[in-house]
Formats: sequence, C-alpha cells, structure tokens
Amino acid sequence: MSARPHLERLIARARQYAPLPMAIVYPCDRDALLAAAAAAKMQLITPLLVGPRDRIHAAAETAGVDVSAFELHDIAAEPAAAARAAVALCHAGRVRAMMKGSLHTDELMGAAVASAGGLRGARRISHVFVIDVPGHPRPLLIADAVVNITPSLAAKRDIVQNAVDFAHAIGIACPKVAILSAVESVNPAIAGSVDAPALIEMARSGEISGAMVDGPFGMDNAISAEAARIKGIRSEVAGQPDILLVPGLEAGNILYKALVYLARGECAGLVLGAKVPIVLTSRADSIESRVASCALAVLKEKNQ
Repeated sequence: MSARPHLERLIARARQYAPLPMAIVYPCDRDALLAAAAAAKMQLITPLLVGPRDRIHAAAETAGVDVSAFELHDIAAEPAAAARAAVALCHAGRVRAMMKGSLHTDELMGAAVASAGGLRGARRISHVFVIDVPGHPRPLLIADAVVNITPSLAAKRDIVQNAVDFAHAIGIACPKVAILSAVESVNPAIAGSVDAPALIEMARSGEISGAMVDGPFGMDNAISAEAARIKGIRSEVAGQPDILLVPGLEAGNILYKALVYLARGECAGLVLGAKVPIVLTSRADSIESRVASCALAVLKEKNQ
C-alpha cells in the first residue's frame, strides 16, 4: 500500500481534468522547477514561468530540467515584480492559479492581497493543509496554519467556510469541523475555547454552511473517539473530524509540523479565498508535496 494513499487518490482525481494553467512565480531554484516539471508531466498543470529568463535558465540547467516547452514571461526585476506580473496574468485569464517559486511568501502574498489590483475575494484569505498521516482513515485538513496569525471570530468564520468549501471540492460532502483548543469547555482565559460556541451557533444559523461544527476539543478527543468517550464527550464530530480549526497560526504551525516530522505524514496545501488557488510552498517541502498541492489547486479550481 502507498505511504500516502489519501493524497494519491486526490492526485488521481485531479488528473481526470485538463491541465490547469498555472503561473510559477520566480522559479529560480532547483525544487521550484522540478516540481513544475513533475506536475506538468502528470498533466496536472500547464506551467507559465514568471521571472528573470537568465536566472530561470541557469536554475533549469542546474536542476537538469528542460524548460523549453514551457512559456516564459520574462520579468528581469525583483521577485515582487514577478509576483505582480503573475497576478496580472491571472486577471487577464492567461493563468488560473499560481505557485510560489523561490521568492519570499510576503512578496507573493503582498501582490495577491493588494487592495488595488490584487486577488482578494469576498471572504478573508486563509490557508488549508491536507495531511496524509500513515494509518489514519481519512485525510486531515488543518486551517489556518499559514496566513492568519491570531484570527478574530469573524476571521475564523471565513477560515472555516473556506475550508468547508474546499472540502466539498475534494469530495467530502458534509465535512466535520473540530474546533481545537487546550480544553473541552469554555474558559474565558483561552480565546480558542471562547470562540467555539459562537462558531457552532453560526453553523446552526446558516452563517457557516455545508458542515457539522463542534467543539471546543482537545487534540486527543478531537481525533480519538475513545478519548472522547472516556471524558464523557458526546459529539458526532469527536473522533472523526475532517477539518481541524486551530486557534491561531502558532498552534497550527506546530501541529502540522509535528504530523509531518514525527508522525511521518505527507502534506499538501493551498491558499483559499482568493480569486484563484495559490500554492504556497515552503523551502522544506518535498517535490511530492508540491505536486500534490498542484492537484489540490486543480480540484479547487474545477469544483468551486
């Protein structure tokens, strides 16, 4: 059996669609080009390389990647200029997604969220990880461990709805959302627990739609039905969540890295809430992770 069956099923599902035109922003290093070439070979994406021609060709030679078949939009300036050019290509309909290359996250996202000419949608922009943890019966979606540092209640509402809509796009009809905290009851000193009842009420009233929302949960009783039973927690979400809503970026970042580096999980991720899907890679991401993230972009774009 594959070490990452959940992600491989999503990749196979994405390959049923036509390749997604994707801007690879400032792909001036080995891994950015290897990932773009691998995703193109799997017919997930049609890369459009955006950045300085000379540096891209030098990186391609080092990586052993033939980029002659890829369109290249030459931007012989700083990385932020390449990000702005990629956003303009999205507005022009030349591409329908973006992937971060070897520029800083704030350079790419600064162009994406700019009030003038950016890619903001109707909701707050957020991020979701899809983690394939060995032995776990379903993929785990974690929101938001990348973009929103200390989200307000209103921001959490958008983070949840973005993640729920994305879950629908990857085939989860009615995702179960577990609101994570350090405790299972409301504690005024712990913001994550305080927000839980309000989010549950939003789901009941339709402000959050298409999901079951419950919490607060500790990580143990969110994941383990037995832990929930021992603690006397009765919930249709406890023990079988699809989405884990983390209280903030710090906790979410620690959780996803623990699942990847201790539990040997494989992850893919996507920025949500923008007008196009954005693959926001990390320097430490494997080529496999980046390719899987391209598959998520395809599924999101084709099923939004």
